[in-house]
This record gives sequence, C-alpha cells and structure tokens, in this order.
Amino acid sequence: MNQDEMKKAVAEAALERIESGWIVGVGTGSTANYFIDALAGIKGKIDGAVASSEASAERLRGHGIEVLDLNSAGPLPIYVDGADEATRHLHLTKGGGGALTREKIVAAASKTFVCVVDETKVVDYLGAFPLPIEVIPMARSHVARALSKLGGNPELREGFKTDNGNVILDVHNLRIMNPVELESELDHIAGVVTNGLFARRSADVMLVGSASGVEEMTAG
Repeated sequence: MNQDEMKKAVAEAALERIESGWIVGVGTGSTANYFIDALAGIKGKIDGAVASSEASAERLRGHGIEVLDLNSAGPLPIYVDGADEATRHLHLTKGGGGALTREKIVAAASKTFVCVVDETKVVDYLGAFPLPIEVIPMARSHVARALSKLGGNPELREGFKTDNGNVILDVHNLRIMNPVELESELDHIAGVVTNGLFARRSADVMLVGSASGVEEMTAG
C-alpha cells in the first residue's frame, strides 16, 4: 500500500466504530478527508457531523451530510481526526492544516477521540514536525520571543489566517520529551490561543495504516 492507500484504509476502519443515530466529530486534513468521503457511504445512519474547520464543513455538505454547530450538538460520542506526528503514548502534534484550535475543542467535547494515521506519522518523540501555535496577531512578536526562550525557532506561517482570524507560528527545533508539561506551559503564554500538542487530552485509540494493514493502538 502507498501512503494514500494507508490513509484510506484507516479512515474506513474508523467507520466501524460509528453507531446509528450518532453525531460525529470530524477533523481536518488529508486523512480526515478520506474519512469524510467514507462517512458519505453511511450518512443515512448518522444524525449529522460537527466539523473542526470550514474546509471540512464544506466537504461534508458536499456529500449531503448535515453539519451541526457544536453548541447545539452537545457532547459528542466520537471524534475522528488525523495527526502530523503521533507517539505510541498517543500524544499528538496537530495543526499542519491550521485548524488546531477547533480540532482541540471538538476533541475535548468528545467521549472518544480516534486518531487515524499512516505509519509514517508514528515517532518515538514529538518535535521533528514543527509545532503549530495559534496566536492573536498583536501578540505575535511577544509569543515568538517566549518560544525562543524555550529553545524553539518560531516562524510565521506567511499568508495564512486561521478560521478564527489569527496567525500561526510554526516552532522548529523542539525535541518534546514531556508533551503534557510543554502543552500547559505554552498555553500560559499571553496571546497564545492554542498550541498543537494534544497530550493532556490525547487520542483514546489510534488506528495506524501500514503495508500489512491497520493496527490498533491504545494508551494502556
């Protein structure tokens, strides 16, 4: 299997976890897009979806799936999304597509977070993929200085605005040995909206696609 085939396989495997009448939380990115396309095949079974980005909402609507606002949907039974990096502890780096804040909100509102990745995303520790930080525009320089003091090399994602109207700093050169601790530390920098570490609320289940099929990992 090539990488796209692996993504499609894990996306389809995630469908097996969805029950009738559920409202499904849906992530953002290439693997999430495969999941949305697969979800279209069972759209009569579900009561709708909550999307973590405008792009995913548009793709869901294109398949005739009703997109609901999280405030009206309430707690969700499941959230399915990919990751840019993932460890075997199910700690994740997300936000390569810029939707990290809404992704983190939907994940927090969901009972079960199923992460779907191909084997190239699984690493021993996080940090090779630059860590995205969503920042209030007026705080960009202040936050960048604080990130530099932590040993990172922050770069503004040029020409990009999040769905929330903010900017993203991508932090290079971090070797993240304690993601739970760093996630909290980053959140306390004034001006940071969200950082791309999903460690305090990590995935509950990770489906990993490889040439030999789909492997299921849990944090236990």
